[in-house]
Amino acid sequence: MTRRRWIADEVSGNRAFLLGENAEHLSRVLRARVGQQFEIATPEGVRLGEIVEIQAGRVTFSTRELQETNAAPPSAAKTHIYLAIFKFDRFEWALEKCTELGATSIVPTVTRRTDSHLVPAAIKRVERWRRIVHEAAQQSRRATAPEIADPTKLDRAVGDAPGHRVVLAEIERERRLTKAVQGHDEISLAIGPEGGWTDSEMTLFKENGWVAASLGPTILRAETAAIAALAIAQSAI
Repeated sequence: MTRRRWIADEVSGNRAFLLGENAEHLSRVLRARVGQQFEIATPEGVRLGEIVEIQAGRVTFSTRELQETNAAPPSAAKTHIYLAIFKFDRFEWALEKCTELGATSIVPTVTRRTDSHLVPAAIKRVERWRRIVHEAAQQSRRATAPEIADPTKLDRAVGDAPGHRVVLAEIERERRLTKAVQGHDEISLAIGPEGGWTDSEMTLFKENGWVAASLGPTILRAETAAIAALAIAQSAI
């Protein structure tokens, strides 16, 4: 039987700790007890953890080397998603699925067509988004959760993006995403808002070395484009 995996909130020597909501969920909802064993993801790798103490808001594990796991080794490729901020229920669904698909980091991006009322609200939701991807990472048996950046304006994001830079663009007709990412082990993918990128934004991408690519002739919703793009990129790089 596959053990449930948790990502440690703190590690000290051969002790690992779950704190706060993670600890409360394990102790109160799942009714964990001293002596139970789980896989614990730490900066040194995934280890076997045995609960040795349960306190309010804190579960302590004794850890040792895990002889075998049922998870595939992590990919060396890195994918960074620059996702235009859109309606939160669909945005959060996209965050969860991009986590399951292996995104390295996700940058909520403020664009010209981002609804103005979403921007101040997004700043207040960052911690919620980090909890969402943390839970999705544990559920999908990842060793780490993707980094969620603070909401960032596009003009700053385009210049800071690491690796090979690719922007999904409806106006692109020749270059498909599969070809655009081949041969690169670290890529940044920009997915625009509903309504697409403005002409000035596409000029900004070009000036900062981004390559335009297409997912095909159909127009996808933003959350669909993010998931499809990441799946394609992960299979191609």
